[in-house]
Formats: sequence, C-alpha cells, structure tokens
Amino acid sequence: MAAQELACTYATLILHDDGIAITAEKIATLVKAANVSVESFWPSLFAKLLEKRNIDDLITNVSSGGGAAPVAVAASAGAGGAAAAAAPSVEEKKVEEKEESDDDMGFSLFD
Repeated sequence: MAAQELACTYATLILHDDGIAITAEKIATLVKAANVSVESFWPSLFAKLLEKRNIDDLITNVSSGGGAAPVAVAASAGAGGAAAAAAPSVEEKKVEEKEESDDDMGFSLFD
C-alpha cells in the first residue's frame, strides 16, 4: 500500500473513531495536518467508497477477506471453490486449540 493510500486510510479511521462524517474535505484536512502530501483524487476516492460501505463491517471482516486471501487463492487454484470455503474452519480450530487451563500443576516457581 502506498503512503498516500495509507494516510487516507488512517484519516478515515480517525474520523470514524471520532464519529465524524467522512468527507473528502475532512480526509484532506487530516492528511494535510499530518504533513503528508497526497494527490487530490485520493481523499475523494476514499470518501465515495465509504459512502456505500459500513466501516464497522469492513473493520470486523478484515480477517475473513484480507488475511485468508492468499491461502484461498492458492487453494482454489488447485482444488476449486470448496477448498477455499474450508479455510476459515481451519482457522477456527486453531483458536480453540490455544485455550489453556489455569489449573494448578502442583508446583511453583518459588518452591
């Protein structure tokens, strides 16, 4: 991601976090305040994109589309769409395996 895109992304997230309506002017103002120069079309592009999208949904679904995409592309190239659908279930199993018991094991580091 280019620095200009990243600056607009951060400006958008700041506006969303503060509950301020996201407009091209406000994105440009935040980017200018951060001393980042961006081409004039980036703030308006981000503002138009986010008019039609729910930012909360984009934030919460980052892992379902962004992180798994390389795995899904590689899997779908070899085995079709069914393998791509199975990828999220593997991730869910990993989360379950990480749970550890807090039970006392009968010894202490300070015994």
